[in-house]
Amino acid sequence: MNLLRSIAFVLWLYGSMTLIGLVYAPVLLVSRRAGLGAGRAWAQATLWGARWIVGIRVAVTGRERLPQGSFIAAAKHQSMLDTLMPFLLLQDPAIVLKEELLAAPVFGWYAKNLRMIPVARDANAAALRTLLKAARPAVSEGRQIWIFPEGTRRKPGERGDYRPGVAALYKDLNVPVAPIALDTGRCWPASGLIRRPGVVTVTILDPIPPGLPRPEFMARLETAIDDASDALAAESPPL
Repeated sequence: MNLLRSIAFVLWLYGSMTLIGLVYAPVLLVSRRAGLGAGRAWAQATLWGARWIVGIRVAVTGRERLPQGSFIAAAKHQSMLDTLMPFLLLQDPAIVLKEELLAAPVFGWYAKNLRMIPVARDANAAALRTLLKAARPAVSEGRQIWIFPEGTRRKPGERGDYRPGVAALYKDLNVPVAPIALDTGRCWPASGLIRRPGVVTVTILDPIPPGLPRPEFMARLETAIDDASDALAAESPPL
């Protein structure tokens, strides 16, 4: 039964992306911010499908901890589900994403027009300069930067090295950072077809103020995100 529901959900996921992308395409000619409605519509449609097709419900806690104005949202990454959260939690997100996603049908077109922030996989000096060059005008416009500091999806309970991009953004932009913990990988794994029913949680933690030395900032960020994510997984009932 899970297999059939998972297949139906995948069809819903990409079918709704295509349909919403085509319906909202003329809006991109009006303004970039108007185009954000497509992202929010797709995120809502995906959550609807996740709940009613495969039985995944998403609980969000700590919204009141999000800073005002521009800030960096640094999130754990366990599932494709996580990529929907910027559209649901932030007013005007600029999402840091892998540059190859710009070539994806529909999604890549919107990513370009909404001025998301593509970065190369390697964290060399040129890639960091490109990241900062794109992030500065986003912050000057009052937008929020969303980044997955580990750079790739991890299994629940798995800890990876935090890449230098988040530290470079923190130092250069001089804005607070909102750490975000989650356990989405329990029901929507990083790989494979099967989605499992259950409740997953996305938790916004206390913001980290700007201006800390890099070692202190990174230690606080990693500890906050990983400890809270592990706690969520431990508190959740086994699937």
